[in-house]
Amino acid sequence: MFILGYFLMAVGQVLNYILVIYLILVIARAVLSWVSPDPYNPIVRFIHNVTEPVMFRIRATLPVTFGGIDFSPIIVLLVIMFLRTFLVNSIMQLAQSLI
Repeated sequence: MFILGYFLMAVGQVLNYILVIYLILVIARAVLSWVSPDPYNPIVRFIHNVTEPVMFRIRATLPVTFGGIDFSPIIVLLVIMFLRTFLVNSIMQLAQSLI
């Protein structure tokens, strides 16, 4: 059973890293929305293309735009924090119990 425990621990760590990287990308997208970046810059396009599918679903589901301000990055950040707190910690605790 210890092999399954170590596997779950690795899955939890990888999931945590993925969520942290996505959290940084969402924050970068919010900061980029305050300035007028070059839309043809490859980094700006990458950040937009990676974060837009999630932001679009949030905007389509919830009315998160008030007075021209888009609050969908805040909702995405809250969801990422919830997933890191609940899901990653649950996987890690399960892995610890199997080791």
